[in-house]
Amino acid sequence: MRKTSRLAFVMTTALAAVTLAACSGGTAGGADAGSDGGDVAPTTMKLALNQTQTHPSFIALEAFGERLTEATDGRWNIEVFPDSQLGDQAEYLQSVGDGVIDLAIVSAPQLENLNDDFVIFSLPTVFDSIEHQMSVLSDPAVVGDVYASLEDSNSITVVGGLTQGARSVYTKDGIAQTPEDLAGGKIRVQESPVFIGMINALGASPTPMAYSEVYTALQSGVIDGAENNEISYSTQKHYEVAPFYSYTRHLIGADFLISNTDTLASMSEEDRAAFDEAWTATWEQHTELWMADTEKAIADATAGGATFEEVDSDSFLDALTPLLKEFITTDSQQTLFDAIKATAE
Repeated sequence: MRKTSRLAFVMTTALAAVTLAACSGGTAGGADAGSDGGDVAPTTMKLALNQTQTHPSFIALEAFGERLTEATDGRWNIEVFPDSQLGDQAEYLQSVGDGVIDLAIVSAPQLENLNDDFVIFSLPTVFDSIEHQMSVLSDPAVVGDVYASLEDSNSITVVGGLTQGARSVYTKDGIAQTPEDLAGGKIRVQESPVFIGMINALGASPTPMAYSEVYTALQSGVIDGAENNEISYSTQKHYEVAPFYSYTRHLIGADFLISNTDTLASMSEEDRAAFDEAWTATWEQHTELWMADTEKAIADATAGGATFEEVDSDSFLDALTPLLKEFITTDSQQTLFDAIKATAE
């Protein structure tokens, strides 16, 4: 969707929300919908996603909505908008904070822009495995404070996390056996200091851009490669324009479900409990789907002409490990890093 269309959607949605609030004499679909009084219309929350309808995130989030509808007897529903219909991830933060949309999936680097403690979730070597990652992202004792850190400043609550799996580099012109093979190449990264730092450390030229622009940029030669997991690589058909996937496994990435804080606060205690329970079932389903769909993604991309190859992953990690000292610069970041590492012991 073009930027003008997205703006039109946002303005239309905001106007509709104001009109509904005026007509109802209170918060649109808010506390009344989750309490025990009256015939108030159900609330349908809009959830923004930049992945396709075949991606595990869309499938699990659709099921999230179904679970919530059933558990709340229809008082609360979720409509998922995939394929960046509501904009790119950078736009989701403002839209969720303003209450224009209720929920969104954003990657950790997007949240770094609001609180640099989130950089810890994007650093190499932090997580030992997907299982370790998900045990951390669902543990309030470890992540509770950082998840709540944006509520007062941005009206955003981080509900929980989803795995992005191990991220690796893919390129147009050949397998990258070592960082030296990337020297001088233009590699797409997320708009994040740590991702920019990673590509610099590998000797390549980082090129920040929106995820939705990567295919065209690869096709036109604006960039020489990108880095992501096998599922995103396959579902976005990036293998058509960058067929060489090098298993660098430089980090295990994370996505986060964010919500407008006031929307969650408007739920009754019963409905909020149902929301949290439905979310737990959702990230667990997503993790199972991720494991299965990774194998399918590899098969589909291979059939489409991609080459997947094991490389000297230690050489990549050796180049990236110094980033820990560069980016862990505050006591709160060190405390979060130490707490995560302690859960793996």
